[in-house]
Amino acid sequence: MPATPATRTLRAAKTPFAEHVYDHDPSVTDYGQEAAQALGVCADRVFKTLIVESEVGLAVVVVPVATMMDLKAVAAALGVKKAALAATADAQRSTGYVIGGISPFGQRRRLPTVLDRSATGYPSILVSGGRRGFDIEVDPQDLIRLLDAVVAPVAR
Repeated sequence: MPATPATRTLRAAKTPFAEHVYDHDPSVTDYGQEAAQALGVCADRVFKTLIVESEVGLAVVVVPVATMMDLKAVAAALGVKKAALAATADAQRSTGYVIGGISPFGQRRRLPTVLDRSATGYPSILVSGGRRGFDIEVDPQDLIRLLDAVVAPVAR
């Protein structure tokens, strides 16, 4: 697999990770569930990266693919009045990744990051590696440390 900004960021930080490649079906839009099924991993350990906007700008939210993001909980975790899912074009422009391939690592600019608390119950979780059909497996503590992520119950 060619390097992505996400893998370059992890290598530069000397952070261990595992690469998982699968064949992405272009007709599928539930990217996280597709990854979980293709890789044979419990969907609770596969996390999607979402971009939200609030009165203070964009932020990253990482939640299990089998759940929904709780926007009220996200706003509370970010210390803002309310948060909403960012427009696709804004998310892609800010991160440098396409929807379905947004990694929490290696984004164009570092955004505040919130990780769902459930991640800390696993020795490793899978997140997008920076393109559709490519996930990376990392220790959630490494994600928290590298991204200075806030951990909060933001999935429902």
